[in-house]
Amino acid sequence: MSKPLIEIQNVARYFDVSPPWLERVIYGKPKVYLRAVDGVSFTLNKGETFGLVGESGCGKSTVARVLAGLYEASYGKIVFDGENISSMNVQQQLSMRKRLQMIFQDPYASLNPRWRIERIIAEPLRVHTNLTSEQQQEKVVSLLEQVGLNASDKRRYPHQFSGGQRQRISIARALALQPDLIVCDEPTSALDVSVQAQVLNLMKDLQAEFGLSYLFISHNLAVVHHVAHRIGVMYLGRIVEIASRSELFARPRHPYTSMLLGAIPDITGTGKSRTPVAGEVPNPLDPPSGCSFHPRCPLANERCRIQRPELIDYGLSKVACHAVEEGRS
Repeated sequence: MSKPLIEIQNVARYFDVSPPWLERVIYGKPKVYLRAVDGVSFTLNKGETFGLVGESGCGKSTVARVLAGLYEASYGKIVFDGENISSMNVQQQLSMRKRLQMIFQDPYASLNPRWRIERIIAEPLRVHTNLTSEQQQEKVVSLLEQVGLNASDKRRYPHQFSGGQRQRISIARALALQPDLIVCDEPTSALDVSVQAQVLNLMKDLQAEFGLSYLFISHNLAVVHHVAHRIGVMYLGRIVEIASRSELFARPRHPYTSMLLGAIPDITGTGKSRTPVAGEVPNPLDPPSGCSFHPRCPLANERCRIQRPELIDYGLSKVACHAVEEGRS
């Protein structure tokens, strides 16, 4: 098997959320760090869609922004096509960014409302290529047609489009430099269900045509089931399970994964017993000791409260769970 396009190795991102300096001096308050991402590792292969799922606040979007270079990792290593991103110089990083693009969650906020569509899509061409103005305009028209819009749309402003059309414009902008990887941060969550299907099908068609790789982030398991080849499940800044789509939905191993799947409405009426997702996500500023899921886990024991589990291979899955390791069920 060929080497992965992306290797994320024990990556973490902490945010300093401490009280103001004067308050810390007067009242003796300590510094406080939010561990948004706390040691995440996974790989993404060429032409593959890797889905990242979990509840709101688990760190999915932070992983996306670290990978895209919008946040700097607190520690860990990101290897892109065999090269360590953190060790690249400015010129190498600029070249790398041509191969890695991002689609943001909100199509209403990710497009400059003061710019016409032709300028929005042509911006990466202007920054990263030596194309003339005429060549850039030809490329803009081609990209608009690839995402199902008309050439005449280039003269319009973002507010003149619907949400689904704006997301198509974001996809066109991401495709402008012919990237190898597109990071998709919940690209359909702000859209109606019928429009979601159109955008997802468009993305799958573009992947088949251009051999794109996607890191697809979502809290919607139905959407991830439709687009992803492999799936990673995140909880409170860490990945608790990685498996292929078919394996994860047929045989979830981690209790949290089972709870997430159990929360999906069953319209077939099979009467299958389901375990509801109990409790609330702990405060990320004061995470539990040991396994961060143990306060909500029906299988937790004393070891879970003390020792943090690591991802271990179990056949077709990787799972971080003492209960799975010890055969508790």
